[in-house]
Parts: sequence; structure tokens; C-alpha cells
Amino acid sequence: MREFLDWYCATPAGELQSLYVETFDFTKRASLHLTYHTFGDRRQRGMALLNLKQRYAATGLDLLDGELPDYLPVMLEFAALAPEPGVAALARHREALELVRAALHEAASPWAPLLDAVCAVLPPLTKLQGARVRRLAAEGPPFEEVGLEPFAPPEVMPVAEGVP
Repeated sequence: MREFLDWYCATPAGELQSLYVETFDFTKRASLHLTYHTFGDRRQRGMALLNLKQRYAATGLDLLDGELPDYLPVMLEFAALAPEPGVAALARHREALELVRAALHEAASPWAPLLDAVCAVLPPLTKLQGARVRRLAAEGPPFEEVGLEPFAPPEVMPVAEGVP
């Protein structure tokens, strides 16, 4: 932490902002929206987000408008304000944390030691979780094609040959 804080304090604000955006906003593998890593943009992600939001509400934590509950800084704030359910929520997203952590280490990011510190206080990965992390790292987040077919009124849809 000391090394990170030294770097952070010595780096101009504009450079910090640029590096943050480059690292976390333009690199999907380092996205701080943890449910993205395990659910992608599938419908199941919505249920996971709702579950987190309900857990926050049960402990009195209200999210700001437009703030997603799976954003790691929000989850860390939850863990600080309500340690037992907060750490449990982080542990449930351990696989995603490991994916982000690996991406940061791969990029030699100054933020990598911060993810090391978060993971150090969580239960260790099980063999099953480790296997899932490796699979997600190799394949990327899951995706679905259901409901993604083009839809438009019949008069503007192309007609396939031989089909009236």
C-alpha cells in the first residue's frame, strides 16, 4: 500500500485520471464492474445486480443515481460500512476479482497491489473457483444471442430467396 500511495501522491492528477480511464474503462479485462466478468451482458447479470442492490438496501446503504452495485469501489465501501455482509459479497465475486487482479498484474499496473490486498482478506479460491477463473480468462465473459435477432416491420426486412 505504501508503494502505491507514494506513486499516487507523486503523480499529477491529469496523469492519474488518464491512466485510470485507460486501465479500467478501456480494458474490459480490468473492468471494475465485477458481474460483467462472470455474466457478461446476459440477463443473469441483471439479477446479480438486483441481488447486490437489495443487500445494500438491507444494511441502509443507498446507491447514487446511475451507480451500479457491482462497481468495486462501491462494494469496498459496503464492506467498510457493513463488514460481515460486505466481505461476503466480495467473496461471492472472488472469481471476478481474480480476473481483474490478473489483468492488472499482466499490465504491470500500479493498482495491482490494491487488488492483492483485497484478495488477501478473502477466503482462498477453491479448486472449482480456480478452474472457473482459468476458463473465464481464456474465453472471456459469456454472451447470449437470444433476442438479438434483427426485428423490424415485415416491409423493411430483407426477404430470403425462395421464401415468400
